[in-house]
Amino acid sequence: MARQPKYLLNRDGRYFARIVIPYELRPFLDTKTELREALGPDRRAALAKLHAAVAFLQGKIAVAKREAQIATGAPVEVGQYPLAADQIAVRDYNARLVSDLVYRNAGPTWASIGIDDLRVKLLRDGLAGRLNDDTLETVIGDRVERYRRLGNTTATKGTEEWRKVARALCMSELEFLARAIERDEGDFTGKPENPVLIAAEAVQEEVPPVMIRDLFDRYVAELKANGKGVEAEKRWRPIIEDLITFSRTTDARKITKKIVLEWKDAKIKTLSPRTVKDVYLTAVNAVFNWAVSNDELTENPAGTVKLRVAQKVQNRPKGFTRDEATAILKFTLAYVPKQTDNPQTQEKPQTSAAKKWAPLICAFTGARISEITQLRKGDIRMEGGIPVMRITPDAGTVKTRKYRDVPLHSQIVEKGFLDFVDASSDGPLFYPPMNGKRRVEPAKTVSGRISNWLQKEKLIPDEVQPNHGWRHALKTTGREVEIDSRILDAITGHGSRTAGDDYGDVTVIAKKKAIDKLPSYAI
Repeated sequence: MARQPKYLLNRDGRYFARIVIPYELRPFLDTKTELREALGPDRRAALAKLHAAVAFLQGKIAVAKREAQIATGAPVEVGQYPLAADQIAVRDYNARLVSDLVYRNAGPTWASIGIDDLRVKLLRDGLAGRLNDDTLETVIGDRVERYRRLGNTTATKGTEEWRKVARALCMSELEFLARAIERDEGDFTGKPENPVLIAAEAVQEEVPPVMIRDLFDRYVAELKANGKGVEAEKRWRPIIEDLITFSRTTDARKITKKIVLEWKDAKIKTLSPRTVKDVYLTAVNAVFNWAVSNDELTENPAGTVKLRVAQKVQNRPKGFTRDEATAILKFTLAYVPKQTDNPQTQEKPQTSAAKKWAPLICAFTGARISEITQLRKGDIRMEGGIPVMRITPDAGTVKTRKYRDVPLHSQIVEKGFLDFVDASSDGPLFYPPMNGKRRVEPAKTVSGRISNWLQKEKLIPDEVQPNHGWRHALKTTGREVEIDSRILDAITGHGSRTAGDDYGDVTVIAKKKAIDKLPSYAI
């Protein structure tokens, strides 16, 4: 039996992340003995969520631990909760204001105590930087040590950082004394006047982390609920892991624009700027934008990170020329697989068929190669005497997530494609039936083999993308024979250009008339 993962609890078929609260921390967590986070009834899904849930619960434990240390006066690891000097000043200023109210509520004595003018002068000199370290320590050193003990700074006397913190604390006490004088006169509306204190980032108590992996998992889960996300998960998860490794944090709240900029600069040393912009920055922007819209983050640290990419030099047409297309079709239609005595190494007949028919169908439909390799026998039919191919999301991936019917060009029929379909078994035409859940779409595997095969045979020019060469070529030919742009888009599966294009349908008959205008290849 597999060992139960640590922190995973199964109660009557429902899973939870569970952490036992140390005895000494229970008073700071409503006297609870343990913390739980529901993970649902599905074990596999629960295991996927476990890491983030445990981190969330450990965040609560960390907050309680800090509260206990402060309450008992126990030493805190130096630098465990680091703050900038201005943030320490904000915390000190607010703490003094709270204490002031406590003393005023305790009796009249506090409000009767005057301000020590000598101390005010020393604080002003300390803020101005006129005091040496020894005098500065006498004036404010106890407050610096307090924040060292709280884990907010690692500064030691004699360092620039120590003087920076000490001067900030001189400023916060001066501001507090100004408020105290106002309060002695009954005015409790005063605000800090020092611009450093006003502009300082508000200091918040420790909060549970927002785990980057959890954000990504939830973002992908939402995509999958809408029938998307499989490709994003496969392609983007390594990118998210790369950012985590680079930043050395799994907490999204700790990712700053500066970190993203440094990560971007590191990536362009080994990757093309276009890859960094279109893949890496796109991935983190998508996840962080989702986090902002779901109130997990207040801002996207990558939102304003830009990367200039020079326009790609184009020395030739994007699609296949007529001669290039003809050469490919001659080669693929004549393809005969090598015969071997070992059934394990013999190419599957469905793969051989894909190599023969997929390029020809792409040539006259502008379809994506994977849209053709996912065709099933039932996707080919006759409608009013017209042979029609249906490309549908039911068979696999369709970028627009909409089905489309495309009439077959007469040359496809003449070459015997319909005879091949009739002789095929029910189910997929270009890969064997798959049993059980598959990790990789078989149609994409087959389309990748076709592209690699043609590239290996030197039939695809270096500057032509195998999956888009036929689409560009068909669009070019379609314009040459004056096919209406909306009908051409309906054939190739491109989205509507305007809202008006969504009115009315492009029928099979309209598409057939357009496809009949396409000239046959000399094959």
